[in-house]
Amino acid sequence: MEVILKEDIPNLGKAGDVIKVREGFGRNYLLPQKKAFIADKANQQLWDQQKKKVEAKRAKEKEEAGRLAEKLATLICTITKQAGEEDKLFGSVTTMDIAQALAKEGLAVDKKLIHLDEPIKQVGSYVVQVKLHTEVVAKVTVKVVKK
Repeated sequence: MEVILKEDIPNLGKAGDVIKVREGFGRNYLLPQKKAFIADKANQQLWDQQKKKVEAKRAKEKEEAGRLAEKLATLICTITKQAGEEDKLFGSVTTMDIAQALAKEGLAVDKKLIHLDEPIKQVGSYVVQVKLHTEVVAKVTVKVVKK
């Protein structure tokens, strides 16, 4: 089954891509969720008309993500946690902790966008990646201090 994507879907394609998917995936997920429509001549013409709107929206989102990335690059996010011997934390610093600390600084970032290889378990300074857009990845400095 060939479909035209209405929006970007990770590991599948970007909006406007004509892709071939299995019948069940297209019929049971993409079409009911209105994430795609069947690729035929009429729908292709309809998509060509809507293409400019989608490209303008994508450019605006990328620009906003770029501005937020610049703010995050200059920010040092400080998180205070209780620590024991040898500066080992009781518990760990997770993406939720980082998202809450960023919210206190006035920057609302979803915890799902923050990428940690593994939870932070020691006092120190770390560089954490935040994927704001498919093409924009910001780096924020997280400083974990002892309570």
